[in-house]
Amino acid sequence: MKKVERRIGRLMAIAIMLALLFLVLVGRLVDLQVFRHDELRKAATNNTERRILRGPRRGDMRDIRGNLLATSRTVYNISADPTVIDTNHLAIAQTIAPILQLPVDELAKKLTLRQIRQTANGTPVFDQYVMLKHKVDEPTWKRLQQAMTNLVFSSDERKLPKRKQVYFNNVRKRSLQAEPDQERVYPNGTLAAHVLGYVGTGTNQTPHGVVTGTTGKSGLESYLNLGLTGVYGWRKTERNRSAEELVAFREQDVEPKAGLTATLALDAGVQHIVETELAEGMLKHRALGFCAVVVRPKTGEVLALANLPTFDPNDLTKSSEQDRLNRVIGQVYEPGSTFKIVVVSGALNEHAVDLNDPIECDFGKTFFAGRWLHDHGSHGKISVEEVIAKSSNIGAFKVAQRIGAPTLSRYIKDYGMGRKTGIELPMEEVGIVHPISRWNKLSISRIPMGHEIAVTPLQITMTMSAIANQGVLMKPRLLDHLSDESGRIVVKYQPEPVRQVISPEAAKMMVQALKKVVSTNGTAIKARMPFYTVAGKTGTAQKAINNQYVPGKYYTSFVGFFPADNAELCILVMADEPKNGYYGGDVTAPIFRRIAERTANYLAIPPEIQPHEKLVAKGRVR
Repeated sequence: MKKVERRIGRLMAIAIMLALLFLVLVGRLVDLQVFRHDELRKAATNNTERRILRGPRRGDMRDIRGNLLATSRTVYNISADPTVIDTNHLAIAQTIAPILQLPVDELAKKLTLRQIRQTANGTPVFDQYVMLKHKVDEPTWKRLQQAMTNLVFSSDERKLPKRKQVYFNNVRKRSLQAEPDQERVYPNGTLAAHVLGYVGTGTNQTPHGVVTGTTGKSGLESYLNLGLTGVYGWRKTERNRSAEELVAFREQDVEPKAGLTATLALDAGVQHIVETELAEGMLKHRALGFCAVVVRPKTGEVLALANLPTFDPNDLTKSSEQDRLNRVIGQVYEPGSTFKIVVVSGALNEHAVDLNDPIECDFGKTFFAGRWLHDHGSHGKISVEEVIAKSSNIGAFKVAQRIGAPTLSRYIKDYGMGRKTGIELPMEEVGIVHPISRWNKLSISRIPMGHEIAVTPLQITMTMSAIANQGVLMKPRLLDHLSDESGRIVVKYQPEPVRQVISPEAAKMMVQALKKVVSTNGTAIKARMPFYTVAGKTGTAQKAINNQYVPGKYYTSFVGFFPADNAELCILVMADEPKNGYYGGDVTAPIFRRIAERTANYLAIPPEIQPHEKLVAKGRVR
């Protein structure tokens, strides 16, 4: 009887234990299936499902003739998985180091298996991803693949156990990975570097959030970044335990959309002419810098924009921030005598003066508001036309008195001083134009000769272009159109008039006066061309540093257009602290002429006149 009771007791105990185990199991299942269902489903999905973003190809940039200025090529970022490499790091390092052009010791160290942390239960976690080299081209990646395929781990590998053979094959196939990337390439090196700009690593917005990728950092690369970047694609798929894609379970596969191609108004041929002539000027005058811009006055198209010093966007490590400064739009300076075109054209437009009106210039020295104002020459009574031709400071001041400070201030603003021109480049400066409330008694005598005001070279160029264009100020334009992969034009850029600053009649009179500048009686005989009439203006302004004019340091410039009565091109050349002369007529006018002559020949601009007889400059030029 007792035996039966003991047996029943044991059975009961076993039954209770089984019941308890069953309850624990049920509880666990409830926990997993009910309370932690979403968490576990998400974890399982993360382990097997993968969404891969597919970067688009960045769009090209071409000049107006279709010449390639900037493009993108496919490259690869090479990484390795040390957990797959295991103890074979030295053999692999010795195999791939010559191909990647990296030291064997450094590579072997990267490939060595390294524990990075432990799980809660003490399981070690090893680093599965190490970057070996960025931006490897496709031929190099294929050589790496071939080298890994041919890698021999054992002299008699075929006799190894099947499991070991599978292990080595796995090492060959899965040790290295290549992530597709793109490299920005500028085929012409430094050509138009300040226009094109350069790229770097940054963030781009995608339908799946912000991702890191190639981003424009300056120039048109920055201005057009959204259009050039394109649209990211993606692939939603599943993978096995070896992280290999299960193609049969691919759910979504959206192709990326390549960036737009930008066709510029810029002409690479003209750009080359400008850059080579500036380089010659740098050698001769040993200046801190030069810049130049070539514009079509009737449309605002910028055919060339150049700066020295310059840089190679393919390799930024060899350039400084100063090298990358776009002086044409990013450097402000007192324009000096080139600013006299604003004063005189405004006075002509107001009918306050006529070209033949006499202006008393007091033989080079006059007293106003307690200060002396000087000319570079001793002029008595000269015409308004001669005020421009001889670049008289006193004459410009007295013309400005005819219209008064408020009217002069209005013309300064109407010509676009003190505001951005709207060119398609970032980092454009607005200059310094004080409101009339901040003008002092001397301002009406100083501003007309280009003091107490600061502008960019492009602002002066567009002002002169307005005079060449019958008084109509145009917005400068670097872009012609944007097109997609099929060549379909998506955006077409049109000429944009800003405003009619002066009347066509006033502009015509200004052209007549500006022609005299490029004559035996003017300051820029060295800008004269044999087959075209030229209209232009010299400028020589002492540099101000810390609000003090520095002796011997000048900004020297010449801005002009041709053919004078039906202008095809307007060209500005400016030098920063030139040596071997500093007057605009000596330094920048000859560079203008050489650029103009070569460009006219390149663009086949029809000659308008027969060659002039040889002319000799009389007197000093400035």
